[in-house]
Amino acid sequence: MNGFTGFVLRRTVGAAITLLAISVIVYVVFYATPGNVAQITCGPRCSPEQVHQVARQLNLDDPLFVRYGHFLQGLVAGQDYSTGTSVQQCSAPCLGLSYQSDQQVTQLIWAKLPVSLSLVAGAMVLWLILGVGTGVLSAWRRGRFSERVLTGLTLAGTATPVFVIGLVLMIVVCGELRLLPFPQYVALTDDPEQWAWNLLLPWLSLALIEAAAFARLTRASMLETLAEDHIRTFRAYGVGERSIVGRHALRGAFAPVIALNANNVGSAIGGAVLTETLFGLPGIGQELVHAVKVVDLPVVVGMVLVIGFFVVLANAVADVLYAVADRRVVLT
Repeated sequence: MNGFTGFVLRRTVGAAITLLAISVIVYVVFYATPGNVAQITCGPRCSPEQVHQVARQLNLDDPLFVRYGHFLQGLVAGQDYSTGTSVQQCSAPCLGLSYQSDQQVTQLIWAKLPVSLSLVAGAMVLWLILGVGTGVLSAWRRGRFSERVLTGLTLAGTATPVFVIGLVLMIVVCGELRLLPFPQYVALTDDPEQWAWNLLLPWLSLALIEAAAFARLTRASMLETLAEDHIRTFRAYGVGERSIVGRHALRGAFAPVIALNANNVGSAIGGAVLTETLFGLPGIGQELVHAVKVVDLPVVVGMVLVIGFFVVLANAVADVLYAVADRRVVLT
């Protein structure tokens, strides 16, 4: 238990250092880029005096490292911001104020995050079931006609853009067959049943694309595991093929699936922009695109950091699951 606890602590410290490095890189990249942020924020009709006043309100005259120090201070202890006529208190973790609306970035993220989490959580369940199931069946039926069909479907899923699948599903399911209404996000706390029905098509659109990658990876891992010596030993002792595949081969082939799922979950929090845009879901990805268009740097930086947090968190959880599945990982 001491070894496992030490392993978790090392991964936690490593994740914290990674997040700090991400914050430095993201802040420097966005705030050190060419362009007059005060002019963009104030608008094209502002006079030089007004632009200078906006720059002072946003503390843009301070050196970059000073502004980054204030940014870290806001994350830990909160910060007070002057909006011209009043002072707005931003409690920790404070990611700043939006240049466009003077709204706290943290509040914007909390408003959009449940939508993205709902989309990714449901899609993750579907892509694991479809992807792993297809990969296992394809490896088990290797060389047969069914394996060729599954391989062809997997390649088609990999090559098809998510917006094509989404459009086809909406046209067929919602338009022609009228099995489901056109998606309109409903909060889980308001109506769980409508929440699930309205997210079913977005879940399928995102899951079918990701499931193709899981199917290919699971098939390759299963074939590699089925060729190992201990699997031959099980067969020599007369162990059934289903037992070999389900109890032994699948467990050995699941490690790469854990790693891929960690990367997909973290990146999909903010990377499902096309899915959110296509189905009109007001999630983080759609808000990030809008913030980039209007050059709202605090919102961009805050959302990129949140996405980075979920990527690091997902990979840290994957490392712990590795250790649970194979205790030898604790020693590394």
